[in-house]
Amino acid sequence: MSRPDLNLLVTLDALLTEGNVARAAKRLHLSPSAMSRALARLRETVGDPLLVRAGRGLVPTPRALELRERVGQLVHETEAVLRPAQAPDLAQVERTFTLRTSDGFVETFGPTLIERVAAEAPGVRLRFVQKTDKDSTPLRDGAVDLETGVLGPAMGPEVRVQALLRDRFVGVVRAGHPLAAARVTTRRYTAGRHIAVSRRGLEQGPIEQVMGPLGLQRDIATTVGGFATALALARATDLIATVPERHTAGLRAGMHCFALPMAVPPITVSLLWHPRLHADPVHRWLRGVVLEVCAE
Repeated sequence: MSRPDLNLLVTLDALLTEGNVARAAKRLHLSPSAMSRALARLRETVGDPLLVRAGRGLVPTPRALELRERVGQLVHETEAVLRPAQAPDLAQVERTFTLRTSDGFVETFGPTLIERVAAEAPGVRLRFVQKTDKDSTPLRDGAVDLETGVLGPAMGPEVRVQALLRDRFVGVVRAGHPLAAARVTTRRYTAGRHIAVSRRGLEQGPIEQVMGPLGLQRDIATTVGGFATALALARATDLIATVPERHTAGLRAGMHCFALPMAVPPITVSLLWHPRLHADPVHRWLRGVVLEVCAE
């Protein structure tokens, strides 16, 4: 079968609603002659006269009466599909979003983010999953809706990126640690035993990239997979943790934070999502909430 001209649905809806060729033509901004030609095409396509003359006017056939409500609904639904997405009624939205982040991000921003989302869209749930690598496959496959982190070479080129915040590395030790008693110099920093943080178990990170050219080296006592674990170990031992400063925002009594004695470049933490969700109005709203919470 040949594919029907779907534009005829709009014409049919106007004709069946108005019951008059001239009024239907005016409604669709056509000339009466163009509308008459369209009616002829409709009659041929449907196999029914649809509108027949009765005195000086036109009356619908039984087939036209049968089609009138269905056609009107089809045109309405089609226009809704092709219309730009409207601002959602957040109070009525029921969705769960999966965010892949570090544990430090959840600790720092999670409480405020959950509170804001609950206040604006009580039917929206946030599901946080641990970020174990920088591969963009979960975003591409739809397993993850939003992700935070520092950009890496494994990130797909199609992924959308929005900078969230800039951060710097600082040192953290327990209260009473020798480094808490005076200004931390390069010699004192390198003399201590350190905790390396690496998701892949590597000991070479941004600190080593700065210290190597200076001929310096840290004594790595242990390697852990996240900054929260590093802080927990530093709090209970004499080991030194080097973490992004924002991870220290929730430090309890018993820990000391200090500036690093060497110039380590700051890092930019970004918000990442796949283009298929870029125009989704609820996803756009959630991205805005995350940006606002991080800015605060």
